[in-house]
Amino acid sequence: MDVNLYDFHLPEELIAQTPLKERSSSRLLTLNKQSGAIGHHTFKDIVNFLNPGDTLVLNDTRVIPARLFGVKEDTGAKAEVLLLKNLEGDRWEALVKPGKKLKKGTVILFGDELKARIEEEGDMGARIISFAYQGVFQEILDRLGQMPLPPYIREKLDDKERYQTVYAKHEGSAAAPTAGLHFTEELLDEIRSRGVSIAFVTLHVGLGTFRPVSVEVVEEHEMHEEYYSLSRETAELLNETKARGGRIVAVGTTSCRTLETVGTACAGGPLKEMSGWTNIFMYPGYEFKVVDALITNFHLPKSTLVMLVSALAGREHIMTAYQEAIDRKYRFFSFGDAMFIY
Repeated sequence: MDVNLYDFHLPEELIAQTPLKERSSSRLLTLNKQSGAIGHHTFKDIVNFLNPGDTLVLNDTRVIPARLFGVKEDTGAKAEVLLLKNLEGDRWEALVKPGKKLKKGTVILFGDELKARIEEEGDMGARIISFAYQGVFQEILDRLGQMPLPPYIREKLDDKERYQTVYAKHEGSAAAPTAGLHFTEELLDEIRSRGVSIAFVTLHVGLGTFRPVSVEVVEEHEMHEEYYSLSRETAELLNETKARGGRIVAVGTTSCRTLETVGTACAGGPLKEMSGWTNIFMYPGYEFKVVDALITNFHLPKSTLVMLVSALAGREHIMTAYQEAIDRKYRFFSFGDAMFIY
């Protein structure tokens, strides 16, 4: 399957640079995955599309201040490190800039209290680095690190918490699960009051979010592994939801990937408590085992996320909906508007 089937022209002015003042005041495009029918709403209206007996599944990962700015120890030249995955102890997988000049053995200084050494080189700026410091690493990172906003966001974020969901709990992500940014505590309470259950999974967003599809054939793309966890409590609630005929509504592609990873491992049987690393890649032809509906943002052209939503709703329906969103000037990407596929 040609990657270019998932390409479209996106005017740069539609890339949202800042979050809205009110989280749930963003726009909501609804798409019926069977008929292709499209509707236009405000995100608060999501309550009208959720039924008693449904379960909403949220990713409770928390973004760490993973972007560090330092200098090379030998030359004083500027260097940037984006932490992606804690391997063990003080060893991390990271992206670095400038990639061509940060070779194995290079030492980077971040002020007087943190030092990094590059241990291994990968492709496209990927590195394995080890840190040396005095004190508690997380406290140092909180002081020195910056929120790892995507490269297409050039405006400064005044409030760091606006790049966290209101239910963010488990630290470990290099990017926010952005579909969840639209929810407020009040909206979640209203959803619960309508007989909809809320469950949590964890997927720490990593390198897969930043890596573009560089192959020409969809099937040849390899997803990067990300850590996920689904608790026994969530597994039991989801099994009960299916048994009573309710829908499982994933909030975001990260929740969706977690649910489908577990569903695949359980081979269509009851879901079980599970954690580990997933590189699941969903594109048209994939048969969903757990997720019935999806709340998501609008994604980059030719991205694995456009392929994922196309797997759920069909490529033609998605491309038609995206063009309508562009025509109506919806806001795209991390701080943009939302879409509900049902």
